[in-house]
Amino acid sequence: MSRFVRASKYRHVFGQPAKKEHGIDNLKVTSSAWDTNVVSASGAYISVNWNSSGGGAFAILPAPSPFSGSPGIPSKLPDIVPLARSHTAPVLDTDWSPHSDSIVASGGEDGNVMVWQVDASAFEDWNAEGWVPRDFAPVLRIDASPRKVGQVLWHPAAQHVLASALGDHTVKLWDLGAPESPRAVLQGHGDTIQSIAFSPTGQLLATTSRDRKLRLFDPRAGGDAVRVGEGHGGIKGARVVWLGDRDRIATTGFSRMSDRQVCVWETGALKNVRTLTLDQSAGVVMPFWSDNNILFLAGKGDGNIRYYEYENDNLYALDEHKSSDPQRGMCFVPRRAVSTSDCEIARAYKLTISAVEPIAFIVPRKSDSFQSDIFPPAPSIEPSLSAGEFFTGKPVSLKLVSLETGAVSTTASSVPLPTRTATASSPVPASAPAPPPAALSPPLAPPITKVASEPTPFSPSALTPPADPQPFSPQLPPSRSTSSTYVPDDGKAAASAALQQDNDQLNAELREARAMIRNLELQVESLKTNARKAAAALLDN
Repeated sequence: MSRFVRASKYRHVFGQPAKKEHGIDNLKVTSSAWDTNVVSASGAYISVNWNSSGGGAFAILPAPSPFSGSPGIPSKLPDIVPLARSHTAPVLDTDWSPHSDSIVASGGEDGNVMVWQVDASAFEDWNAEGWVPRDFAPVLRIDASPRKVGQVLWHPAAQHVLASALGDHTVKLWDLGAPESPRAVLQGHGDTIQSIAFSPTGQLLATTSRDRKLRLFDPRAGGDAVRVGEGHGGIKGARVVWLGDRDRIATTGFSRMSDRQVCVWETGALKNVRTLTLDQSAGVVMPFWSDNNILFLAGKGDGNIRYYEYENDNLYALDEHKSSDPQRGMCFVPRRAVSTSDCEIARAYKLTISAVEPIAFIVPRKSDSFQSDIFPPAPSIEPSLSAGEFFTGKPVSLKLVSLETGAVSTTASSVPLPTRTATASSPVPASAPAPPPAALSPPLAPPITKVASEPTPFSPSALTPPADPQPFSPQLPPSRSTSSTYVPDDGKAAASAALQQDNDQLNAELREARAMIRNLELQVESLKTNARKAAAALLDN
């Protein structure tokens, strides 16, 4: 054994699970087998894919703290809670906006992408006498695909830009100010898309697929990937995450012999620079990156969380948080929401069969003062540019906030943009010029192509950080669905109108049926309560 120990300020970091009363229990977690994290978090709320009747739904709850619990709600939820119910099939993924803690997007098996705004008043008088839960309603519906929407992901720097991975093996990028059609379509996947990840400034997007390929896209140009490389040998759940603002990405997946692996790749040629074999368990490994240069790895179906420090293309094992409770899913809060006074460098929400458990990752320090060496600036809640500026080719920067003073600074991306490997037609709006082909060249020049004209600005006051949320008012009314798939010509206008009328009638009947199911659930809960009271009265007598 070596007599020297590698110096690291994170060598003693440990995971501290919250007390049971600081978690949330009695959750009805979805039974869908689709591979996502199932739970997602902002600085103020968490969302959990729900096992509901009468369509798809997910729960929105105040985010608990490992040190103080969840504000305003009991640790054990009642059987009936407020839900986000508008999907007609199970919800597969949710993601919170990095620019507003009260805005969340969802995608489901019904092919719809929906945007929701949380009203804090929904959690007032929780579980009081006569309290009736009020379900959330979406503020925007987008008919994204005739097939499922497997993943949704907000752009980290541009406001109102949302990516969705679809069942037709494409990724569509939406400008919420003009959601009638996607601003870019990323194509070329040969099978199901398993994960998507933006670079820190959002100039690149990486995907993994069941066809065992790793791809890099220019999300503004659309079309085929600018880089395609061989990924993990196994077809089971591969995930991808960026290693901060550098030209490195990490993936988790399986070898051909079903070993669980984590790999590090450089983005210039998608060359593998490091591969670690973890074990031979069957659960998908969920990777999470912290700007402390720490990569967290959580396996589905086991209760352990490994974490490694990245340095010079090496992953140095720090420690492992062990638990006997297996996890169904996991997420991390934005780093701007951690508790610096408790030396908490990261916070995870572990989702079990019926509960959410906060886990604080703490670096032990004796001093009570701010520890600047373990708290680098975090991504700010303020966006760097608008959706229109992003899609018209404006250079992208990232706003960072000091966790000590709250001061905001701006940094540019150091990740070079790869050029396109082959000519590809970009499925952008007809009014936009197609991006010119570029030859592959070893020096990775950062070409930026204007792909569309500036859309009508989308500026709801609810999404203007860091002000308190106000009513969210997109250009389309909440009840209207938008479609980007087909526009009928004059010869088919009558048939299209009749079809639209039938569709509206079916949607109305579906909403009525869901409302009836919800009323029946409330009546059942009321009967259960009365039965418990009657049983207690009989026992007292």
